[in-house]
Amino acid sequence: MAARPGRTPVTTSFARALSGHDAELVRSDGGTARLDVDRWRGAAAGEDAWLIERCRGSTIDLGCGPGRLVEALVARGIETLGVDVSPEAVAQCTGRGVPVLNADVFAPLPREGLWSHALLADGNLGIGGDPAALLHRAGRIVGPGGTVLVELDPAEPGLWRGEARVRSRDDLTPPFPWACAGLAAFPDLAAGAGLRVGACHRGVRQFVELWRDHADAGRGCRHRRGPLVPERGAPRGTR
Repeated sequence: MAARPGRTPVTTSFARALSGHDAELVRSDGGTARLDVDRWRGAAAGEDAWLIERCRGSTIDLGCGPGRLVEALVARGIETLGVDVSPEAVAQCTGRGVPVLNADVFAPLPREGLWSHALLADGNLGIGGDPAALLHRAGRIVGPGGTVLVELDPAEPGLWRGEARVRSRDDLTPPFPWACAGLAAFPDLAAGAGLRVGACHRGVRQFVELWRDHADAGRGCRHRRGPLVPERGAPRGTR
């Protein structure tokens, strides 16, 4: 997890969840969502495979948490770096023996513009509370022809932005900017970030693949809007 510079830091907001305590995200509109801390802390499994199989070149995991996706990709021989602002997340990555950088995703990062893939999994699209800004940032971290792989909120029909807190037992963190987005928000979000919507996955979890076009070698980028097309053979969502 990470925060956008100038905003309330979330360095410690997810610390109890990352350490294994049951926790939920409490939105300023009253909505709540259980945080799947067991999945975060475990080994890559299940629908993680959709993300992992699309990473065929160097990959940077933005808000990597305990590092299960980094671990899985390194095991496949793929150059991978995890990035997380949380010391707890970095400590767990170090314990796994995987490459990790303790940094904010909006701070300068190694090899910007050269990575083949960037991951925003486990709700990390909410980092900074501004998905458009975060996707634009991720799109500049990958090189032309690269992809940004994003996990969506299957319960969110569109785009929600506001503040959130993390509740664990009787502890409630201070509010921090957060956001959630569903599939319907992505044609506009992607186009605004200079990215093109590719495949998507609609299972218990939902993912979308966003491409930075080869032609986008400079500031310009071709935008293309259109309906999202589920990947052939992917399980349908339950909503």
